[in-house]
Amino acid sequence: MDASSSQIQVRVLPEEVDKPNVLRLAVARQLRKERRPPLDPNVELHVLRQSWDARKRPVRLQLLIGWNDGASKAQVQPWVWPKVSANAKEVVVVGAGPAGLYAALECLRHGVRPLVLERGKDVRARRRDLAKLNREHVVNPESNYCFGEGGAGTYSDGKLYTRSKKRGDIREALEWMVVHGADPHILVEAHPHIGTNRLPGVVTAMRETIKAAGGEVRFNHKVVDVLEENGTCTGVEVVCLENDTRSVVRGEAVILATGHSARDMFELIHDKGLAIEAKPFAMGVRVEHSQNWVNEVQYHGEIVEDRLPPASYSLVCQVEGRGVHSFCMCPGGVMAPCATSPGEIVTNGWSPSKRNNPHANSGMVVQVGPSDWEPLGFHGPLGGLRFQESVEQACWKVAGQTQAAPGQRLVDFVAGMPSIDLPATSYLPGVVASRLDQVLPDVVVKCLQQGFKTFDQKMKGFLHPEAVVVGPESRTSSPVRIPRDPDTLQHPGLRKFVPTGEGGGYAGGILSAAMDGRKAAMAVLDLLDSV
Repeated sequence: MDASSSQIQVRVLPEEVDKPNVLRLAVARQLRKERRPPLDPNVELHVLRQSWDARKRPVRLQLLIGWNDGASKAQVQPWVWPKVSANAKEVVVVGAGPAGLYAALECLRHGVRPLVLERGKDVRARRRDLAKLNREHVVNPESNYCFGEGGAGTYSDGKLYTRSKKRGDIREALEWMVVHGADPHILVEAHPHIGTNRLPGVVTAMRETIKAAGGEVRFNHKVVDVLEENGTCTGVEVVCLENDTRSVVRGEAVILATGHSARDMFELIHDKGLAIEAKPFAMGVRVEHSQNWVNEVQYHGEIVEDRLPPASYSLVCQVEGRGVHSFCMCPGGVMAPCATSPGEIVTNGWSPSKRNNPHANSGMVVQVGPSDWEPLGFHGPLGGLRFQESVEQACWKVAGQTQAAPGQRLVDFVAGMPSIDLPATSYLPGVVASRLDQVLPDVVVKCLQQGFKTFDQKMKGFLHPEAVVVGPESRTSSPVRIPRDPDTLQHPGLRKFVPTGEGGGYAGGILSAAMDGRKAAMAVLDLLDSV
């Protein structure tokens, strides 16, 4: 029987979603409307999917309800990771972000021991470095918002939405998070998120699973060389950052999951003569509004209180053939300093699980490519990286050479005028009134200025006098792709060297990186079986 015959979509008020009798009545009404057979009164109903319908008042929840065969995915599978044998084959995993953690967990499921190497610190020790970054403007190049246990996603909003269906099973990827402590509600939300206050616990639980099953996770271990013999990767050389000692870590294969900000790894691969490619990426600013204003607009004046979640938005338009779009929108969120080296400014955003801060921020970005940076003198495989770097350094200089970021009122940015003062923002290191419209690349500025005017037509009042732009939003994705064979996922110039996740240029977020990491591990397992 087709499972869809045991599923139906209904719309209910938010306060009705936890009332079984109301849901059953809603299902019965919709079945009659669609002229389908009535529901057996003894059948159990399950909410399989949930999204908000805010097109008009009152705001409602749209639910996908399933029963019998149609509810087959309502329960979480009993995932287990048994302990590997003492003589198990070993695979080196470089990076403990979502791609690396999922690669390690997949290896363990097949009896292969992962040796996970992470240059940064565990989540608890990492917090102290983030505090120094926010309060004292001290950037630790090995431990920051991008480097450390869980990668850039650990201290983020924890958005888990992806359009990528080809990397693997989205449901299973989410279940692994639930098994490790995430709220089961992420399995039904159309745009699930965990929240930066809860992600560290999930990441820590994954690490404990890896260790309990016989794998290893070594923090403060920075890879400084990739080892090869006769065209095959045999391991890596690492520096222990705690005592500055070098050692060699060998394995049957190496999975490279270093994230989009590990510039030294791109340079290392390039210096070794292995192919890498420049790739387009998006660059722009963060825009911050009052969350109350976003609620007012998106919910048509309906009172939020405890009935409705903080509202979000998604905006996109075309300007002179380029896409301008919102990115990583954080309702009730905070803008964060995400530099990975001294002498640069990088901004991003995150939200706690309740999304209960007074501001809403979103990246607003424009696609850029080689035709934009090559005329500026940035050429070759690392051209995009150097272009990205130059913008971040320019923003650091104009804002006073601290981690305070350059900012401008949104209306002034669009008009090409200086801002005399700035309203309070969520960016803890502080915002300095600056001519962002003169610091960012011309193509980015022009597209954003026109894009913001278009967004004001789509979302009336977007050009709010109290809204602020802060920049740059420059780490949306990697400016480099590390090529891999489409079948084996090996680097074409080095066997058993498998790049994955955002750092390889194959993902764009927590969930897509996690699924790609798992896919990379499966490819490595096939390679080991073929030997």
